[in-house]
Amino acid sequence: MNRTVIVTDSTSDIPPSLAEAYGIEVVPLTLMFGEQAFRDNLDMTPEQFYERLPRSQQLPTTSQPSPVEYMNVYRSIMERYPDSPVLSFHISSGLSGTYQSAVLAKSMLEEEGNHITVVDSLSASYGFGFMVVAAGRMAAEGKGPAEILDVVEKLRQSRKLYFLVDTLEYLQKGGRIGKASAFLGTLLNIKPILSIDDEGIIYAVEKVRGRKKAVARMIELFKNDLPGIHKINVAVGHTAEPAYGEEFLNELAGHFTLQEKVLTNIGPVVGSHVGNGTLAVFIGPRK
Repeated sequence: MNRTVIVTDSTSDIPPSLAEAYGIEVVPLTLMFGEQAFRDNLDMTPEQFYERLPRSQQLPTTSQPSPVEYMNVYRSIMERYPDSPVLSFHISSGLSGTYQSAVLAKSMLEEEGNHITVVDSLSASYGFGFMVVAAGRMAAEGKGPAEILDVVEKLRQSRKLYFLVDTLEYLQKGGRIGKASAFLGTLLNIKPILSIDDEGIIYAVEKVRGRKKAVARMIELFKNDLPGIHKINVAVGHTAEPAYGEEFLNELAGHFTLQEKVLTNIGPVVGSHVGNGTLAVFIGPRK
């Protein structure tokens, strides 16, 4: 039996150790500071990015891989693993053209008899990265595409996520703010709590005055979303501030039993749209 090959893009923010452990192929997006181009998480680390971002007079821009780039990735996999099915998971089509590039690449290879399935995650960062890791784990165990996709869809429907940003400036200027635009304001020390809806679009949940109160409110929201649930898998994404992520995990441990825990960087491409000081929390309930 041919092993299922898992592909994703760099906005999944999967820790490199997990990508390597499960043989997940990660295709980088591109970050531009003026005329300088950097491959996400390869040419520029999160630490370098978050140190540079506040000092930059011009906001960075981003671009997804072209259909030709994805076609080359898929063709390389087809040559290395003939007849192996490929599952390719990508950031929400409501936030980026990355998914569409992958779909076009698949169509360009139809005459070569590909076995590629392209999946719109309807999420971002480790909000779909955790699904990709689950797919990679199952693929390593020899599970086929149908079983993997069924489990991943159940994970997508059951997961809860919220993220806290210091400012809406980056989301607004990057055009990714969606339904959160109604929450723009200039009130002192307001911390917006955001999420992503079932259509893969960012929306505003609440705005809270002060980071400490915002963190406490995020935990309350999770408790409301998960009535009767005590055991959870959790991932925390941070902007190269692991101590901040650890602090949230410690707070969360006072309310839930934490099973699997992942602490990960929000990479430069996603970070260019949310800015320094962002905290993203992704929870999957455990029975």
